[in-house]
Amino acid sequence: MTAQTAPMVVIGAGIVGACCAFALAAEGHDVVVIDENEPGSGCSYGNAGQFNLGTTLPIALPGMWRQVPKWLTDPRGPLAVRWPYLPRAAPWLLRWLWEGRMERASRHSRALQALMAPCHDVYRTMLGPEAAGLLVQSGHLHVWERAHLTAGDRLALAMMADKGVHPQALDAGAIRAIEPALAPIYQRGLLFPGNGFTTNPARLVQTILRRSGAAVRAERALGFERQDNEIKAVRTNADTIRCAGVVIAAGHASRDLAAQLGLRVPLEVERGYHAMLPDPGVRLRVPVSNGEHTFVATPMEHGLRFAGTVEIAGTAPPPDWRRADILLSHARRMLPGLNTDTPSRWMGFRPSFPDSLPAIGHLPGLANAIAAFGHGHYGISLSPMTGQIVADLVAGRVPELDPLPYRPDRF
Repeated sequence: MTAQTAPMVVIGAGIVGACCAFALAAEGHDVVVIDENEPGSGCSYGNAGQFNLGTTLPIALPGMWRQVPKWLTDPRGPLAVRWPYLPRAAPWLLRWLWEGRMERASRHSRALQALMAPCHDVYRTMLGPEAAGLLVQSGHLHVWERAHLTAGDRLALAMMADKGVHPQALDAGAIRAIEPALAPIYQRGLLFPGNGFTTNPARLVQTILRRSGAAVRAERALGFERQDNEIKAVRTNADTIRCAGVVIAAGHASRDLAAQLGLRVPLEVERGYHAMLPDPGVRLRVPVSNGEHTFVATPMEHGLRFAGTVEIAGTAPPPDWRRADILLSHARRMLPGLNTDTPSRWMGFRPSFPDSLPAIGHLPGLANAIAAFGHGHYGISLSPMTGQIVADLVAGRVPELDPLPYRPDRF
């Protein structure tokens, strides 16, 4: 046991909370992780499992606004908005478009790259000998049916080149050589050799938490006890937990928790879907992203996962399982012979900021409350360094990676 009289409390048992817990425990802190749900059961369960080290582009890019009307009117498109929710979502959507201007998007892209770049090495440290069964650095294949480059394609390549990322360009023959299971309809591809994936996102979270030694409590955080500029305790549905400090890493629920402490942030829920095939009948050597329909196929230890799409609808409405079925429809075209007889479907809530960057840092006016939420589409890739930054801030050190781009009060 350490000399401190109370533990650090991490709210949230997803991949962000697990990485924060590990980094804090490695510094000698006693750590308590609280989450009413099973560790790794939210977005950390249902995501595509990708380490996107080669792409690192914000979701909002220059010129993307031109595509939004087409997406919204295409029932099979990658973006859907439930119209009753539009008035509430409109400020976030407008800010999302604003953040897609060239100067801002380039800055956000560099900040994503800096936070993602060390993730493989940090994961290997956290996982130790168990990394071999959970991490695969296989590369990542992007494919398009069209052979020509659009203006958006050229922009994305230029932004990647600006950060020293130069994917390997592939023609139809090279695509088939790398991934023969694909239908012979793809004319252009990009291979990112440094990218990889996890074979089981939920097990990744659970393994990191177990190895951290943190105590995990199945409780829901309700509020805080505050004295002057410090948090003294976290109130849950079952107890009041005295604490030396608190890390808010509760995904979309972080918005309301942060608001209780005076920080209001434009955090919106992007509902994402996946379809999982336990017996797909085909085998992928590497994860494959479909450029036209913006989804990813990832081979995992329990089957083949197709993940993607964005639905803006908040948290209240039930899932629209047609979104998962659309993924399967695209998947059948992508992979001839695919067995789609026994799919499982999932929907989860991506906690997303308009600039695609997370909030990492002290909440304003509080010495021992730290934000670590809003990782959007890139939680698997961004979480390891998030944990390192949090540990540095708790220790009073200047983080090795400048946390300024991720400050919680930047909006």
